[in-house]
Amino acid sequence: MTTRTLLPLTGLLLGGFLLSGCGQAVSTPDTGASGSASAVTLTNCGRTLSVDRAPERAVAMSPAQSEMLIKLGLADRVVAEAQTHGQPLAPELAKDGTVSQLSDQMPPSREVLLGVSPDFVYAPTTYEFTAEQGFADIAQLKAAGANAYVATAGCSDRRSVAEVSDLLEDITNLGQIFGVPERAATVANEAQAALDEVATRTAQQPKPSVAELFVEGTSISAIGAGIEYNMIQLAGGDNVFSPEDPAFASFFSAVISPETLIAKNPEAIVFTTLDAAHEQATRDYLRSTFPQVAAVANDRLIAIASDDVMPGTWGNIRAVQQIAQGLHAS
Repeated sequence: MTTRTLLPLTGLLLGGFLLSGCGQAVSTPDTGASGSASAVTLTNCGRTLSVDRAPERAVAMSPAQSEMLIKLGLADRVVAEAQTHGQPLAPELAKDGTVSQLSDQMPPSREVLLGVSPDFVYAPTTYEFTAEQGFADIAQLKAAGANAYVATAGCSDRRSVAEVSDLLEDITNLGQIFGVPERAATVANEAQAALDEVATRTAQQPKPSVAELFVEGTSISAIGAGIEYNMIQLAGGDNVFSPEDPAFASFFSAVISPETLIAKNPEAIVFTTLDAAHEQATRDYLRSTFPQVAAVANDRLIAIASDDVMPGTWGNIRAVQQIAQGLHAS
């Protein structure tokens, strides 16, 4: 399984995604009319990010990032999105025909990204700003008049300890950057309420053992740390892999053998999918290869969309809800 193959597939898999502590606002903007803001200073991935005025030409580096901006009421600020994996634009972005899709499987090249004249770029991970891959790095964007923001769970040294709650920090920061703090507070409260509801509903339930996987052909990768690991915890499951396992000491994902999965014998399997065809292929492979594993025998196979594990996205909340439903169906 290649590094670059996995990055767009689960959103959190490989490809330079070594998460870090993106940051908190250290100054609060004064707001006047809706969407207007004075200078904002944040710490993002260990660097100081200063935004002089609310962005007007934002690029979302995945459809999942677009969804987050739309939820914050910022659809009219989005001029382009990238890494679409063949998805159409959301209706909120497609309605006036002015939003571009810059790339399919990979982040856009430096020239393509700068070609839409962004003043703000919202990315799920630091990988999207890797100059060595031909992408615009943060310094190059700054020189072109654009600020870059990386989701808190997508910074480099936060990878193995990232949590779903990191999204709340992103929501607050984006609200300050775009001058919509009240809307951001409403969205953050909605996110926290959804997580609280899951916690309440699953608190007294037994925790089934869970393996979280990504299957590509006949290659199986397990998730043992980071935000996806936390999703299983929040949803009321007990992951059979953990950050304490040597295989996940330096990275959140590791290729495992079929024998390892059989030995772990999880009661449920959560797996990430690109699309309906990939979901069906994964189900077929698991059913034909592991009929003796409890999760397969009892048909407790829970698919979640790759976009929903992208850092800094509303899909993180949706994934927790979906996993909880699969583990604790009423």
